[in-house]
Amino acid sequence: MTENPLAPARLAVPADANALVTRIWPASATRTDDGALVLGGITADDLVARFGSPLYVVDERDVQSRAVRVRNAFEDAFARIGTTTQVYYAAKAFLTTQVAAWMAEADLRVDVCTGGELAVALAGGVDPGRLGFHGNNKSDAEIAEAVRVGVGTIVADSHEEIERLAAAAAAAGVVQRIRIRINSGVHASTHEYLATAREDQKFGIPLAEAVRAATAARAHASLAFVGLHSHIGSQIFDESGFREAAKRLMEVHAALLADGPVPELNLGGGWGIDYTEADSAFAPEDIAEALARIVGAECADRGIDVPVIAVEPGRYIVGPAGVTLYSVGTIKPVEVALPDGAAGGGSATGGSAVRTYVSVDGGMSDNARPALYDAAYTARLARSSSADPVLVRVAGKHCESGDIVVHDEYLPGDVRRGDVLAVAATGAYCWSLSSNYNHVGRPPVVAVADGTARILVRGETIDDLLARDTGIVAHPTAAR
Repeated sequence: MTENPLAPARLAVPADANALVTRIWPASATRTDDGALVLGGITADDLVARFGSPLYVVDERDVQSRAVRVRNAFEDAFARIGTTTQVYYAAKAFLTTQVAAWMAEADLRVDVCTGGELAVALAGGVDPGRLGFHGNNKSDAEIAEAVRVGVGTIVADSHEEIERLAAAAAAAGVVQRIRIRINSGVHASTHEYLATAREDQKFGIPLAEAVRAATAARAHASLAFVGLHSHIGSQIFDESGFREAAKRLMEVHAALLADGPVPELNLGGGWGIDYTEADSAFAPEDIAEALARIVGAECADRGIDVPVIAVEPGRYIVGPAGVTLYSVGTIKPVEVALPDGAAGGGSATGGSAVRTYVSVDGGMSDNARPALYDAAYTARLARSSSADPVLVRVAGKHCESGDIVVHDEYLPGDVRRGDVLAVAATGAYCWSLSSNYNHVGRPPVVAVADGTARILVRGETIDDLLARDTGIVAHPTAAR
């Protein structure tokens, strides 16, 4: 088939529009002999028949195995340079009580950044001493609760927060361990909104102020300064940013040793995953080895001990394990004029080409990332088809032109109303960013494993949406 000129350069016409690329889909994703998509031993059609759509599906075994793989990769790499590691799961990617329990079972710590995430992690049975607490604007109540329950380490994000942490710990009569988040100034290659170490943004303390901040923390008897923290961004594929950030932090880490111990160093997370075939994600073993080499070399050059190293992956652990299932509704071929000189048939100016809009029963309320970050995704029909592929844009049902789930994909040309459509790699930052826009209920989250499915989070109903509306009491019949 001829490539559609409206397709981006990264997207080639597939030899098989039914194929599942292993590095994009969950470990259990496969097709039956008759072409049905299977997740965790259950067909996508059966999952939708049982739980409805849209539906978030999480491969439980894949999440657990990825968590263990990351833990082992960092333990092994840093053991070779004489230190230990602490792997925190970044809960903002996706958190439920059962996900928190999976992380604890895999011997991972958990990183939270709000009072709500803290409550969920504790309800999931995570030892508070194995929690980290982030956030650029923690409330007094959040700090007090974190100190009260015994959160292992709180990350101070500003000079004034160091003082507030000290006061809260003193009031509770405890010594609170803290790290200080440093803005390393590394410009990671990612979307502007995902870069978190550039100078002009809200996170952290500038590198040049790190010594002053540590000195202030050490002056308080109620605080135990244990090290620095860095996070340069998310969905990053270029190793050089991580290497440079580690190098800059090691320089300050070494300087701080002159005034006291600095037992730990947190290098953050942010490793990208494969959303499309154009992506090229790190293996955890590779990034662990790269960071171990740079930390080991920096410590050897300065003649200092290697600190305990902490990292905070989230997306890498849960992202590829998730799939969102939708039901197809309206299908609309749209003829699009091409610029002068572009290939395509039609008018004498630039010609035209057809993009087929495939609308589904969800959208930006269950996946805000395409609208926020222009994020790209991979989609497949839950059934196999021998029809020639056509270029589609998967659109949501919301009243926004920007309500796009998948900007560009080739699907079989016989895609039809009622088909189940699967979008891969939606385990991270989809449920977490979901909303009730247009008064649409958030979908349920289902875990699949070994041919069984169980609900992690139930879906919201119209009654759930109305339950918070105080006008229902005044006008019950009108509301119904």
